[in-house]
Amino acid sequence: MSRVLHTAQALVDVILEVDALPARGGNTNARTERRYAGGAVTTLLAAARTGAEAVHGGAHGTGPNGDLIREVLGADGVAVSDVPREDADTGYCVVLLEPSAERTFLTVYGAERDVDSESFARMAPRPGDLVCVSGYSLFEPTREPLLEFLEGLEGGVDVVLDPGDPFATFPRALQDRMLALTTVWTSNADEARALTDLDHLEDTPQAIRRRLRPGAVVVVRDGERGCHVFHHGRGTEIPAFPQTPVDTNGAGDTHTGVLLAERALGADWESAATRANAAAAIAVTRRGPQSAPSRAEVDEFLS
Repeated sequence: MSRVLHTAQALVDVILEVDALPARGGNTNARTERRYAGGAVTTLLAAARTGAEAVHGGAHGTGPNGDLIREVLGADGVAVSDVPREDADTGYCVVLLEPSAERTFLTVYGAERDVDSESFARMAPRPGDLVCVSGYSLFEPTREPLLEFLEGLEGGVDVVLDPGDPFATFPRALQDRMLALTTVWTSNADEARALTDLDHLEDTPQAIRRRLRPGAVVVVRDGERGCHVFHHGRGTEIPAFPQTPVDTNGAGDTHTGVLLAERALGADWESAATRANAAAAIAVTRRGPQSAPSRAEVDEFLS
C-alpha cells in the first residue's frame, strides 16, 4: 500500500481566542487558551483517519512539546521515523484566533529545525509513496538537507508541495529547483495567484502545471467554493460543501491529508478531491487543528 510521508515540521499550536488584534504597541486579553499538536501533524492525522498509513519524518524534541507531538501522532497510529533530539524541545506557534475565524501566527523555532538528509531518509520512501513538503521547510537551515533528500529519491515516489505563503517570494532559481521535483502541487487560491501573477483563479492551475515535472497534478483550493483539479491537460472544478466556520485553523492541511490518503488508497483525483472538500467542511465546524474527521464521518456527511 502507498503511504503518506511528511517532511515538514511538527509544532505545538497555542491557540489564543481574542476579540480583536491589538493595535501596534497595545494590549488585548485572551478569552481562552488551548494547546494542540499542529503543523505537519494535522495533515498526518487527516491521512491516518482516512485509512492510509502515515509517517512523520521531521525532527522532534524532548520536553513537553515533543511529548505532546508523539502522543498525538501515536494515538492515531502515525509512525515517527526520526529519533528525539536530546538537547532541545519542539517549537511552538502562537495562533491569535478572532471571532471571524481569522488567524494570526507567531512562531518560535525548536528541535524541529535540526535535520539533515539522513533524518528524512529514515522514512525509507518507496515507489507509490507520497512525500509531502512544506514551503516553510525551504528556509535555512532545513532547505539544503530537504532538497538533497528529495533529489535522491528513486522513481515512482510522488513529491507533494504545499507551498505556503513564502514560496512565491523565494528566488526564481530556488522555486525552479523545487518545482522540478514536484509531481503534486496543492495550495490555496492566494498562493496560486502569488506564484503565477494571474488574477483569474481558473487560469492558475495550467500555469503552475507548466513549471512542474511531466505528468504532474495541480490542486488549488478556493475556500467555500471548493477546489480546482488539473491533470492530463484538463481542469475540473470540484464543488465545496459550505459551512458556517468556527475555526478555519487546519482546514487546508486536513484537505491535503485526505486528498493524499484517498490517492494512496487508490481513488482518482476527482473523487479524492470531493472527499477532501467534505473533510475540510467538517473540520471548519470544529475547534483546533486536530479537527480532521474519520473516514466514517466523511461517509456519513456525503450520504
